[in-house]
Amino acid sequence: MRGSWNGLQALFLQDCPYAYYVHCFAHRLQLALNGAAKDVKVVWRFFLMLTNIVNFISASAKRCNELNLIRKAELKELLDSGELETGKGLHQDRTLKRARATRWGSHFASITSLMSLFKETKLLLLEISDHGPNQQFRGDAESNYIAMMSFEFVFALVLMDKIMGLTNFLCQAFQTKTQDIVSALNFVENTKMQLQDMREHGWDDLFMSVVSFCELHGVDGPDMGARYMTGTRRSCQQKDVITIEHAYRVDVFNDVIDCMLKELNDRFPEQTVELLTLSSSLDPRNSFKSFNIEHICKLAEKFYPADFLPHELKALETELRYFQNDIHHLPCFKETTTLSQLCQQLVETTLAENYIFLDRLIRLVLTLPVSTATTERALSCMRIIKNRLRSTLADEFLADCMILHIEREFANNIDNASIIEEFKSSKPRRVKF
Repeated sequence: MRGSWNGLQALFLQDCPYAYYVHCFAHRLQLALNGAAKDVKVVWRFFLMLTNIVNFISASAKRCNELNLIRKAELKELLDSGELETGKGLHQDRTLKRARATRWGSHFASITSLMSLFKETKLLLLEISDHGPNQQFRGDAESNYIAMMSFEFVFALVLMDKIMGLTNFLCQAFQTKTQDIVSALNFVENTKMQLQDMREHGWDDLFMSVVSFCELHGVDGPDMGARYMTGTRRSCQQKDVITIEHAYRVDVFNDVIDCMLKELNDRFPEQTVELLTLSSSLDPRNSFKSFNIEHICKLAEKFYPADFLPHELKALETELRYFQNDIHHLPCFKETTTLSQLCQQLVETTLAENYIFLDRLIRLVLTLPVSTATTERALSCMRIIKNRLRSTLADEFLADCMILHIEREFANNIDNASIIEEFKSSKPRRVKF
């Protein structure tokens, strides 16, 4: 869809050369996470082993059932000893979750599920490696058990749990049905600041979490002050004399965060950030606190030159000065919080006829798709509605079905009986028995 030569973006640019393509923020974040994982070898190996372990357990219903039985036995033992308390919604059955390339946030869900079921998964793999049905299953279980009990795997598990815990909030915020420009940029900048703070001051907290996790589950940790060895551990193959702590802190911890920050900067380029920042000057929240005439005129001049001629830009500046006085005197603007509401207020109060160029600029800014998660979900659902058995579905009926799906929160509140009665009372109809 974003192809600049033959994709949907190219078709838009043919009709409107100044239409700006803003890639889905949630999708950008997912690409940043994947890019950070690919650039660091330890994290890349971790995700490969995580996928192997989850697929090995989830591939068989019998193994999933055995995992649940082990968890129930562990919970019963902890409840009997008084280490856990009973309550509604606590200690429910859980299972390992697979990470999917096209489902945002699934990698974090896969990590958290393994962390909560680490002991049960370890016991199940150990049981299969000793009493598996054949040599192949026993070998696969043993290899997964060895990888899972390594310090490198546990370190990457705890590290990615902390990093993705930060980015998961950003990912969930981007998947909301509506997202304004200011909030989107603030979430991105806030995430960058937290990642940078974690890089500068988060090593000690992370290392203590790794050590505690290793002690809890019986994972042997190396001497962090010892020399770090690579390859076959022969001295001639070692390029630098570094300690194990230095290798994990600099080559893994720092590199992952640096790659994450780099990917976030690349996925949110300066032109897009400037466009959205200037657009935020029209934000009506807090009594138009962000209103800036200079930034609004720069937005129209730099990003929409085909829509505003030079004399129209001067007229826009004049309109903005008059509008700045009106927003503090007219009561209709006091409770306005979004650009769409502002546009509606201009139309309802007929002020759009006076502020022609301002209304035009607001409509152009409203076309920026800051959050397209809902749109992508609707496109995915189109395959369910128009399937092989309903391939001749007309466009109008398909559009009606898609509206019911997209606005299902409102559709669920509609009573079918009321629709039938309204349809019946609209005109006399012949009823067949």
